[in-house]
Amino acid sequence: MDDYSQHFSVDSFWQKLRRYALTIGREAVEKALVLYYCLMDPATPTQAKTVIIGALGYLILPLDVIPDLTPGVGFSDDIGALSVALATVAAHLTDEHWTKAAAQVEQWFGPAL
Repeated sequence: MDDYSQHFSVDSFWQKLRRYALTIGREAVEKALVLYYCLMDPATPTQAKTVIIGALGYLILPLDVIPDLTPGVGFSDDIGALSVALATVAAHLTDEHWTKAAAQVEQWFGPAL
């Protein structure tokens, strides 16, 4: 399995999310943000941070299994990687991580319907 962590940087993460938020979709953006806020939390163990960096690195990777700009399916592999990472680090996710992510998602997408 490839190490996607080398593709992660805070700047690249925010650039990708801002540029493709509407294409990626509300749910996937929220997953990515929850992982990001967990990563930035000093209380998150190194092992969990390693998983998160790998998943977010995969999201940022410009060339992946399914090209991101493929209509309808471009980000499906990225969403899968985010979902697996969320499940793997679930014990380390806090209400604060979810609240921060929800606030950012609401700012970009508006209130949930």
